[in-house]
Amino acid sequence: MKRQRQKLEDIVSSLTQVDANWLDEHASNCIQLLRRIPEKKTYSRKDIENLLSTDFHTASTVVRLFLDVSKDEMTVRMKEKLGAGGIGIKRFKKDPEDFLDALCFLGLPQKMKAAVNTPLQWSDLLVERLKGGRGSAIKGQQRGRGLEDFTEELLLQIFDKEQIDTRCRFVSVDGQSTEKTDFAIPSRDDPHILIEAKAYGATGSKQTDILGDIARIVDQKRRDTVMLLFTDGITWRERLSDLQKLVELQNKGSINRIYTRAMAQEFLADLKQLKDEFEL
Repeated sequence: MKRQRQKLEDIVSSLTQVDANWLDEHASNCIQLLRRIPEKKTYSRKDIENLLSTDFHTASTVVRLFLDVSKDEMTVRMKEKLGAGGIGIKRFKKDPEDFLDALCFLGLPQKMKAAVNTPLQWSDLLVERLKGGRGSAIKGQQRGRGLEDFTEELLLQIFDKEQIDTRCRFVSVDGQSTEKTDFAIPSRDDPHILIEAKAYGATGSKQTDILGDIARIVDQKRRDTVMLLFTDGITWRERLSDLQKLVELQNKGSINRIYTRAMAQEFLADLKQLKDEFEL
């Protein structure tokens, strides 16, 4: 496999689309603001402007509640419409019309109309509790498992199924301990290639887990074992400093290469070359 030095911007440009008492002061402010929103048949740009003008910080969370998106997802979507720069109160005051245009493009008036005018049943409340609790965790799991399945489909185009140990613990460099990995080729007992598939979609804690998982694998693998990372998720764009840490590991040779779904053909080409090099 050809040795490469990747750049942060190359990875970013190929990205495609995670308690105690939850009721803190900000949550209380959000509830109070929600209760002050007038019940109307339709909502306009002026309604959104009034909402943001009352308490921008609280209103920003309320807007995300209507749109059902995370903070990172909201940031990415707004920047796609507004371009470079922040999406906070300074941007709102500087470019109010563009800011409101972006929120209307995301469908905020329609989302507000649907939320306010849809009759509520007791089951709806419990469904929302399920969505906010277990649903949030399941969404993260499905996102990660989906990327793992995508990666496995590519691996099966190059290697026999018997050559791919999935979601296993590989034998580390000392021959005694083991470490978790998504894929070990041709076996967990003597891996020539280790592949991690890590989707990043919503929370900083999930992103921190990714860095920790990769660091442990790098520490436990043999120096001549090839380490490949498959990742994706547009919210990486809001965690560029952490994505940069992964790129630095790649530049140092700890990770041989980082891929996204948009780089699938490059991934396949490198796998074919590795299969020949290792005579697998």
